[in-house]
Amino acid sequence: MNNNEAESLGLWQQLKEDWVAHGRDWTKPGFRAVAVYRFGVWRMTIEPRLLRAPLSLLYRSLYRKVRNGYGIELPYTVQLGRRVVIEHQGTIVIHGYCHIGDDSIIRQGVTLGLRYLDRLFDAPKLGKRVNIGAGAVILGNITIGDDANIGANAVVLSDVPPGATAVGIPAKVISSQKTGITS
Repeated sequence: MNNNEAESLGLWQQLKEDWVAHGRDWTKPGFRAVAVYRFGVWRMTIEPRLLRAPLSLLYRSLYRKVRNGYGIELPYTVQLGRRVVIEHQGTIVIHGYCHIGDDSIIRQGVTLGLRYLDRLFDAPKLGKRVNIGAGAVILGNITIGDDANIGANAVVLSDVPPGATAVGIPAKVISSQKTGITS
């Protein structure tokens, strides 16, 4: 995701896009999680830090409410694209250094995180329009290409090419739009 692209939109413009992407339903936990994330990113633009402090307290409170109430852990340090949809709530954990591309879909039970405890900054990078099935686990410094599909309960430990579908434990590519490969 191009971070400058999202930053060029104001907070309200981003929230409107996210609201439309979530079916124009502000009560959806996924929309609320993304809205709190967007607020967390926006508050970091406030200078001086003294003016930002009350907003940071509010963000931390909202972040904990979303994390504890809905089970969606989406810290403001994530590089989140535009119109990302969190389809359902519950046990969604996203590492703070993940990159998630525009128009991606994340479902319940998804973990995007570390593979090794001694590599704290190695987090997954998802391209645009990535579709992640329920219960999928994507670990380590790997790249999921644009338009890829990750099957439900897949454990992804290596790169997935653009347009590919990966399933299983450990995940294997079973088809690819670009190469026409199926197995």
